[in-house]
Amino acid sequence: MNPIYAAMRATVFEEMSALARARGAINLGQGFPDGDGPADVRQEAARALIEGPNQYPPMMGLPALREAVARHYAEHQGLTLTSDQVLVTSGATEALAAAILAIVSPGDEVLIIEPAYDAYRPLIERAGGMVRTLTLSPPDWRIEVEAVDAAFARPPKAVIFNDPLNPAGRAFTHAEVALLAAACRRIGTIAICDEVWEHVRFDGRNHYPLIAEPGMAELAIKIGSAGKIFSMTGWKVGFVMAAPDLLEPIARAHQFLTFTTPPALQTAVAYGLGKPMRWFEEMRAGYQHSRDLLASLLADQGFVTLASDATYFLCVDLPASGFADDDRAFCLRAVEQAGVAAIPVSAFYGGESERRIVRLCFAKRDEVLVEAVRRLATLR
Repeated sequence: MNPIYAAMRATVFEEMSALARARGAINLGQGFPDGDGPADVRQEAARALIEGPNQYPPMMGLPALREAVARHYAEHQGLTLTSDQVLVTSGATEALAAAILAIVSPGDEVLIIEPAYDAYRPLIERAGGMVRTLTLSPPDWRIEVEAVDAAFARPPKAVIFNDPLNPAGRAFTHAEVALLAAACRRIGTIAICDEVWEHVRFDGRNHYPLIAEPGMAELAIKIGSAGKIFSMTGWKVGFVMAAPDLLEPIARAHQFLTFTTPPALQTAVAYGLGKPMRWFEEMRAGYQHSRDLLASLLADQGFVTLASDATYFLCVDLPASGFADDDRAFCLRAVEQAGVAAIPVSAFYGGESERRIVRLCFAKRDEVLVEAVRRLATLR
């Protein structure tokens, strides 16, 4: 067995979701919505499935989807992309895997920003790379000049930049994005930009893609996710955008991972990406309502939450909320005693970390959130 996987424990998502199923608990741990996504997009997939074709689509993705991706990001983020700069993958995690395998050679150092999506570290190590970390701290999770200078003092081959930051619900400011871009430019570090939450941002916040920063078009790889955009996490349709010199080796790696993605889903995503701007605004407003509801319900019960700029997630500060448990102990007690699954944020660090923050998913119906908080209040 490869030692990377042989020594690996089940992920915290598997663990908490299994406990939730076994106990009939409300699952606010794993990040998936209650609904099944927009009906018209699903209907387009059904039509394409019946009418075909259903054989191998092009390895790079259907031309219609690659063109739709380029148009979508021109409209929503002002990016100037051509379809030749777009690769379709079987989800954003496959996109990450292809990008890492294409760029990282044995012995290369790769910087990740913690708390970090838990796939980054094993993917880097499987490619033979060595992980270095830039650690952010609650409650603000800010990228500071001093931390960036220290992290780039020994030049990394690549940095993985997750914006918005999945574990913490943080959307980075333009100043923070520009700071990271400047560090990459100085030494030619490649930025793998995991931007799957780019559309799920609140309070009117803009998204600042790193690839749009001066001098970054040839150094940045942008990764998006239709599953996150359309709240259909099971679809696993992702896309990679990069300059041709970067995209070509990523496509070669993709060719020997999944090769391609179901054509009916690609057709439906191409349709969905052309939805009017108001659809995306209404989607964000719906999740913002859920965020505000959960924060209000928790506050009424004495829980102290951190700011949630983006994603489906809201974090609770345990000591500030009056709990002596560490985050893992609290999550185990919550699922076993209160019937609510949550995620300890310490699981998103590779080494020692603060163990006081718990993450809850608010992409649920109002009545589910009301009942979940009622149950959590019994833990006091």
